[in-house]
Amino acid sequence: MSWSKLKQQLESFLSPALQGRVEYRAPGYRYLPDKSGICYISVDKKNVLNMSDKTNSIRWYQTELEIKNDPDIQIPITSDEIEAVRKDTKGPVPEDRLIVIARSRKSSEHAKELLSAQASLSKSNFIVVANKFLSTSVEDSMESHDILLNILALVDRRVGKKRILNLSDQMKLKHPIVQYFYELRRKTL
Repeated sequence: MSWSKLKQQLESFLSPALQGRVEYRAPGYRYLPDKSGICYISVDKKNVLNMSDKTNSIRWYQTELEIKNDPDIQIPITSDEIEAVRKDTKGPVPEDRLIVIARSRKSSEHAKELLSAQASLSKSNFIVVANKFLSTSVEDSMESHDILLNILALVDRRVGKKRILNLSDQMKLKHPIVQYFYELRRKTL
């Protein structure tokens, strides 16, 4: 599918409040057919997500430790996770220490997922991911670990007000760029 048709399809799925505000751009280079060029998403004519540039205003993580120490990421712990730690320790461990251990384990897993998603985003071809978004359901895109699929689903008109408002807890665990687009969509409701 040509870029102009793909862009037209993606923009037809934009939420009415975001039409004209969110733009998809992927300029190609005529003399470099093997290069995908730069791809970015702009909001209000400002480049917010540039797939090839990590110096934009959204925070990009370099290490697991940065993710663990980020105060914006709040990781909820369930009683099942605390029970799993209690079984693993096989001894008398204070309850507050069990919570710390469970949170540490979960934040390590979360950090690895975020770094993996971030790495795949920088290498991804926007056109391939956009085609995948158009061929899968919005629910699958929303639950995916792919940052770009999450963004495309969040700005989609098929995701209603109630669904957006119910995603607030789930968004705390997502990459800052996904949180940015969530807040953008939430403010337009």
